[in-house]
Amino acid sequence: MNTEKIAARRLSLEEVMKLGVKDRVFVSADTAELKLPDCYVPAFLTESGEDFKGGSITARTIFKEEVSCLPDSEDEAGIYLADESGSVTIEVLQSAGVVLDLTLFVPGADKGSLTALYAAARQAFGADIVQIWRQGLKEVPDVKVDIFEERIPRGRKGGDSPMRDRRAIDTYPTRAEFIEFSAGRKLVVEVHKPAVDDTPTI
Repeated sequence: MNTEKIAARRLSLEEVMKLGVKDRVFVSADTAELKLPDCYVPAFLTESGEDFKGGSITARTIFKEEVSCLPDSEDEAGIYLADESGSVTIEVLQSAGVVLDLTLFVPGADKGSLTALYAAARQAFGADIVQIWRQGLKEVPDVKVDIFEERIPRGRKGGDSPMRDRRAIDTYPTRAEFIEFSAGRKLVVEVHKPAVDDTPTI
């Protein structure tokens, strides 16, 4: 386990309430999935401290976990800020790397091309570094589609025509599964129809 000892000081609730969502703090690394008592991780508040309305403060760690705590409670690990003149030294868990959750489109993919893809990744980062933990393969149709956002109608039916915004033109509809759409809008996928210019020419 890779950790680093840093000088820090524990923050009071009043001090936490002065922090914003961009201020880096340290919270307990002890979770239900991974027991790490007396160890801390870098984190950021999920909302500005000034918006605190009681209850517990919630922070999101760099490992994408949400941790809730009461800064002033002696029964909890608390929230710390790095401070060279701080009165305590805390042990901070370091990052070992990142897990990439990617969607790769490999044209005409077969076992040989996938093997070559993994081999290239291992050559770039080291054979002991790149590990394929989960592999999901999915064939995609060879068809070009239009991906739209369409406003979800409210009120009575038969009113204004749907308002659409094109998000993408793609050769496979799978990409639509990974696009984040705006609130109040829904996904529409249609077979692509090229625009035809009927403007007469001279």
